[in-house]
Order: sequence, then structure tokens, then C-alpha cells
Amino acid sequence: MVEKKKTTIILFSGDYDKAMAAYIIANGAAAYDHEVTIFHTFWGLNALRKEELVKVKKGFMEKMFAKMMPRGADNMGLSNMNFAGIGPKLIKNVMKKHHAVPLPHLIEMAQEQDINLVACTMTMDLLGLQQEELLDGIEYAGVAAYLADAEDGNVNLFI
Repeated sequence: MVEKKKTTIILFSGDYDKAMAAYIIANGAAAYDHEVTIFHTFWGLNALRKEELVKVKKGFMEKMFAKMMPRGADNMGLSNMNFAGIGPKLIKNVMKKHHAVPLPHLIEMAQEQDINLVACTMTMDLLGLQQEELLDGIEYAGVAAYLADAEDGNVNLFI
């Protein structure tokens, strides 16, 4: 029996274009029958945040983080050419014109392909994020779980 190849990706960036690259690679690897894990940490967790406001109890600092971080993949900024928030609108228009799949749909595709979407619990604690604020159907784990996956990985990426 041939063992499945493994691809692991750490998504650290909270930039729309970098998250999109991570999900394009992940979906491509899954299409090639790789077992894929995306470990979302720090600003990469924003890709997993629900767009709607979820009422949860938070302290002052956690409330500040919640206000400063974008809710949902579609609200993330670009790494370059953000242009005070106009950049994402421009790139999304170009993507639509070229029939490119937007990030929220890439995330849905990843879930449909059984890609393991993992939220870093340590970072969630640091930023005051709670499970209710993140997408349904994702996993929660620490760095040890990621390292166990990565140890057997054929492809390991940091984005």
C-alpha cells in the first residue's frame, strides 16, 4: 500500500494574498491526494474568523485585539498595495474579471476536500479569540500537534 504524501502549511500572515496562496497550494496538494494541514497562528487566524460579530465575554485587551483584527477572510488586507483599504477591492475586481476563486471560497473548498484547518490554541489565548468566533468544522491544537504532522511531511511551508 502506498502511503499518502503529507503537506503542512503554517499560515502566520494575515494578508489576503498570502492566505490565498496558502489555500491555493493546499487545495492543489489535496487534489493530488496529499493529506494536508494548514496550521493557522497569529494573524493567520483571521482567515478562520467568522465575518459576523459573535458576542463573547472578553477583557479590555482582548476587546482591543478584536476591534483591530479583521473579521473573516474577505476582510483581510493585502501585503502590498493595500492603498488605505482600496487595494483589496481592486484585486478582487481583477480576480473576478479573470474568474479567480476568492479566498472565502478557497477555504470552503479546503473544508470540502477534508483539509485539516487547525487554529493555534496558544495564539487564540494570547489574542483573546474564542472557538465561537471561528468557523465551524475546524480543529484546535498547539504547536506539538503541528510538529507531529510536519515531522512526517513531504512538503512543509511557512506563509
